[in-house]
Amino acid sequence: MIIEKTPLKDLLLITPNVFTDERGYFVESYHQRKLKKAFKTPFVQDNESLSKKNVLRGLHFQIPPHAQAKLVRVIQGSILDVAVDLRPNSIDFGKHYKCILSGDNKKQLYIPEGFAHGFLSLEDHTLVNYKCSNFYHPESERSIIWNDPTLKIDWGINKPLIAEKDKKAENFLTFDNPF
Repeated sequence: MIIEKTPLKDLLLITPNVFTDERGYFVESYHQRKLKKAFKTPFVQDNESLSKKNVLRGLHFQIPPHAQAKLVRVIQGSILDVAVDLRPNSIDFGKHYKCILSGDNKKQLYIPEGFAHGFLSLEDHTLVNYKCSNFYHPESERSIIWNDPTLKIDWGINKPLIAEKDKKAENFLTFDNPF
């Protein structure tokens, strides 16, 4: 398992070992003992979503005391995965990191508490699975608008398919930051 630091503090890109043969492949997608050297986050919930091409989900986060760290991976298809640092005391406050996660590359992104997270599905039938460090708490859920001009995230698309709640998301400069 390869654990790489990204340009943003505490955000990690993880590449598991993949063992292939004529039957297919085997991958250890999560190994607590190996990963606890990189982060000590206990996970309590797994979520899964299936998306069509050009579906954009996010930028989502939960506020304390229900904030969530996430470990995101793609089982099938591919996504442009994006994390935005919302921690005002971080040297990376307001910066974002993006990468391609896919069923082929098996890479995972560890997103600590205090980040907003979103992704754009690059293929039909994209299956995303992610672990969360806290349970879903609807009253604590918040969103930053995907195309916020301050964040300048290049999603590579102008008109993604987005949920109604994401159309009403807040702006980065005016949201009430609890971190």
